[in-house]
Amino acid sequence: MLKFRTEIIGKEIPQDPGIEELKYWCGEFHRLNLAPLYKGGSLGNLSFRLKSGEDSFIITGSRIDLQGELSNDYFMTVHSCNLKEGIVYASGTKEPSSESRLHFAIYNRRKDVNAVFHGHSRDILSCVNKLKVPETRQKASYGSMKLVQSVLEILDDESFLVMKGHGFISLGKTMKEAGELAVQMRERCLL
Repeated sequence: MLKFRTEIIGKEIPQDPGIEELKYWCGEFHRLNLAPLYKGGSLGNLSFRLKSGEDSFIITGSRIDLQGELSNDYFMTVHSCNLKEGIVYASGTKEPSSESRLHFAIYNRRKDVNAVFHGHSRDILSCVNKLKVPETRQKASYGSMKLVQSVLEILDDESFLVMKGHGFISLGKTMKEAGELAVQMRERCLL
């Protein structure tokens, strides 16, 4: 269930060359159970910034299964968000991920971040203390402004953080950096 209103400003399917790398990381998140399956899709969403200094990005669509062959129409371009009014301005043929406002808020706050990967690894959630990474103070429901605000409270210059009882966020200057960081954190939990 989406917790914002989407204004579709175009039906154009994203064609950016970065989508191929994003597809690779979607597959890795599925394979490593960083974004496990649930009824209707995968628990996780991945995005990358389109242009340095701007807040627009390409993100996985809502209720997308990250395993298997993904075509470009599984992704949406988010051009901007009105966080106060709860409106996401996007183009594509699906609904953008329920965490689109979270991704937007991170890109808006952190101009050094060009990839935001969000997953729901039980391994990572169960070893937050071992990882010594920041964790939000309280649980907040997915897609909510409360969740966005709780992340912004601890974001600072962190590259990896956990949303209490929800999932994790891995950030990077590149998709490779964000993806490899998530994989490393999972491996540390399995030691």
